[in-house]
Amino acid sequence: GLAASLALADVLPEMSLPAGAAVTFAATVGEEGHGDLRGAKHLFEDPAFRPSAFIALDGAGIERVVHRALGSRRLRARFQGPGGHSWAAFGVPNPAHAVGVATSLINEMPLPAQPRAAVSVVRIGGGNGLNTIPQEAWLELDLRAEAEPAVEQLWGGVTQALGRALDIVTRRRAAGTPPLTLHIEPLGHRPSGATDEKHALVQAALAATRSLGYVPALATASTDANVAIARGVPGIALGAGGRGGDTHLPTEWFENTDGPAGILRALLVVLATLES
Repeated sequence: GLAASLALADVLPEMSLPAGAAVTFAATVGEEGHGDLRGAKHLFEDPAFRPSAFIALDGAGIERVVHRALGSRRLRARFQGPGGHSWAAFGVPNPAHAVGVATSLINEMPLPAQPRAAVSVVRIGGGNGLNTIPQEAWLELDLRAEAEPAVEQLWGGVTQALGRALDIVTRRRAAGTPPLTLHIEPLGHRPSGATDEKHALVQAALAATRSLGYVPALATASTDANVAIARGVPGIALGAGGRGGDTHLPTEWFENTDGPAGILRALLVVLATLES
């Protein structure tokens, strides 16, 4: 995305643009993971920044036109207890057991088919040693849905499951031992929304894709465009060309096949948007 943006910034001054037209280029940070779109959020905190349209260049590809913003909430749940020797203190409530129970309960949560939703336990940790009941164990979760009410429903279901796990493990503790405690820490909130597929920005992206000989596909994803869409600014995300796979894995890969076509598509969309 950054390379494509720099290429566009290099060529646009050579183009014949409408009088008064302006294009702002922004290289943001924190789009992935714990970043929680903080770069794009910071950009929109400036009251002087009110664009007529927003285009995020994100990842590889040439066919997809992302006009639906996938919402998400992330959290860390910490179970804490007295801990102790795995034999001598056995019977105290075990935070690691609570993490396991919670994971099982979350795995069994019913999810709506429409709008599509997903709940994933993405990281688990805790413990001090092989012969020690941990004083703390934790899990992190990623909750996603195509509509904000569905995201909130997932949050409610997950927090209820965490509370049930706390109760189940605490009730099994030995008499006289202190109960577990649960602390839920929000890690991020990405807003959802959509730019109408009939909007001129989306139509320009579809037309540009077809003009280059590709078959466009409307899509849903979580990108910097989420922030624009949530603020009422028409927004889309486009791949910057090339091919990729194994996203977010150590084996993630990229091939710069037809890479220039991605840059050309973005240029065509920018020019069409400036003319509209």
